[in-house]
Amino acid sequence: MTVTGADIVGLDRIAVREAVRVVDLAGGADWERDTPCAGWTLRRLVAHMAAQHHGFAAAARGAGEDEARWREPRDMGEPSRVHREAAAEALGAFGEPGAGEREFALPELGGSFPGRLAISFHFVDYVVHAWDVAATLGAAVELPDDVLGAALAVARLVPADPARRGPGFAFAPAGEVPAGAGPLEETLRLLGREPERWPVRG
Repeated sequence: MTVTGADIVGLDRIAVREAVRVVDLAGGADWERDTPCAGWTLRRLVAHMAAQHHGFAAAARGAGEDEARWREPRDMGEPSRVHREAAAEALGAFGEPGAGEREFALPELGGSFPGRLAISFHFVDYVVHAWDVAATLGAAVELPDDVLGAALAVARLVPADPARRGPGFAFAPAGEVPAGAGPLEETLRLLGREPERWPVRG
């Protein structure tokens, strides 16, 4: 099964809802915590997540070239609410008839992509960002095996060329994947995360 042959919209919906759940766990001083995204506080990470939701929603509706649609929200006084509303916009756009068959303009990736492929990019991003938020809070992500397996399939397709990884790019350099790693750990390491540095607190 190819990922774009799966119910990518349904998989994405599960990942996004989990991201919403873990963002909603945060409050107070949590927003200033460091995250697995180097140099970003949790507030900044959630602003980025909201911006990506809005941008992908615009792309699904034929307006992805508009760079204003990808800007981070100015008002992050209520990060959970801002993220929740942005996530609802993305899920609504992806659920519209024919969304998966449209071309999505994704300026950050340098071009346009078939809708289902573009949604797979959003999907793996939110599996990883759900983990980023949970890891920041010392919590665990709760995603079913089929979602984690699909995310790994997408992660394995992301180019590992060092010239396209690191500061200024979507992902850090890929890490070594130890023998016996599960699908979530492998996905995280392929996309530049170091899960051993972010243990789940009891």
